[in-house]
Amino acid sequence: MTADPRDEMIEHLGALRAFAMSLTRNAATADDLVQDTLIKAWTNIDSFQRGSNMRAWLFTILRNTFYSLRRKRQREVEDVDGSLSLALASKPDHDGRLNLRDFIHVFEKLPDTQREALVLVGVEGFSYEEAAETCAVAVGTIKSRVGRARATLAELLHLDEDEALELTDSVTAGIVGRQPAA
Repeated sequence: MTADPRDEMIEHLGALRAFAMSLTRNAATADDLVQDTLIKAWTNIDSFQRGSNMRAWLFTILRNTFYSLRRKRQREVEDVDGSLSLALASKPDHDGRLNLRDFIHVFEKLPDTQREALVLVGVEGFSYEEAAETCAVAVGTIKSRVGRARATLAELLHLDEDEALELTDSVTAGIVGRQPAA
C-alpha cells in the first residue's frame, strides 16, 4: 500500500512559508497564503501525480494563488474610512413596504368619491376630463376631489409640502401626486 501524498505536505511547510514571506513581505498575509495553498492542495490531491515533485507542485499552487489574489486586489477599491461604501448604500426594501402599508391604511380612510378620483387620475392616468366623464361629474369636481384627497393623505401621513415620500411603486406615487423614489 502506497503512502498518502498528503502526508508529505508537512515536510514543505517551512519552505512554503519562506516563499510566501518573500512574495508578501507580511507574516500574517504569508500565513494566510500558505493556508490557502494547503487547502487547495488538499482538496485537489487527485490532480497530483504520484512520484512527481510535491514541493514544486505546492510552490506552483502558492505562486498561482498569490498572483490571483494580487489581480483581485488590484480591481478592488480601498475604502479605509468607509466613505465610498456609504455613497453606495441604499435604504432597505422593507422601508418602502412599511410606507406602502401605512399608505394603504390611510388611503382606505378616504371617502369613496375621493379614492375613485385618485385612482382614475393617479393610477390609471386619466386626464381630469376623462375622469370627469367616467364619473359623470364636472371637471372642476374631479380636480377638487383629487386635490382634497391628496391633501388629506399628506396630512394623515404627516408629510410636509417639501418632504419626500419614500415609495417603492409608481402607482402609489401617482396617487399622491409625486414621483417614485429613485
